[in-house]
Amino acid sequence: MVDEPSETESAILDAALAEVLDHGIRRTTVSDIARRSGLSRQTVYRYWPDAQSVFAALVTRELVAALPTGLPERATLESTVAVFVETADRVRRMPLVERLRDTDPELFARYILDRLGTSQRAIHAETARRLSAGQASGDLRAGDPLQLAAMVLLIAQSAVQSAPLVAEWLPGEAWRTELTAALTGYLRP
Repeated sequence: MVDEPSETESAILDAALAEVLDHGIRRTTVSDIARRSGLSRQTVYRYWPDAQSVFAALVTRELVAALPTGLPERATLESTVAVFVETADRVRRMPLVERLRDTDPELFARYILDRLGTSQRAIHAETARRLSAGQASGDLRAGDPLQLAAMVLLIAQSAVQSAPLVAEWLPGEAWRTELTAALTGYLRP
């Protein structure tokens, strides 16, 4: 997983979150983050070389925080899918995700189309772990859990990313229902 940030790192990331929510990434500078955190720019630079690195750490922190902890005693198809859908919905409704989708879509495009980030790798690892548990109980289809996790990540990521586009047809609960159906169909033995 991802290491826990120090108290200073957390203060910087909290300030960065507030700045991004207020102004978007393009209009947020290291000076803005430092001022809001009550720290000096030099302190921010001790932890990250530039604003983009702070933003990457912020997105990672927020997305990894959405991941569930622990495993149920028996990882059934229904409980596994429910965890995936709940997590995807939590990410879909995150103020940071909504703000970035609205103001900085090219950032999303970079992580959706060009490269895997730390948060995606953490989500993939957690998904594979849960899929392995469901396979061990016989409640999920066979297959390489890493490959299945990659497809679950793609399905959930596209559902989260494109949710506003289809909100007219799939408002909140309908979105959850249809994502549940898609993942259930994919993971059923």
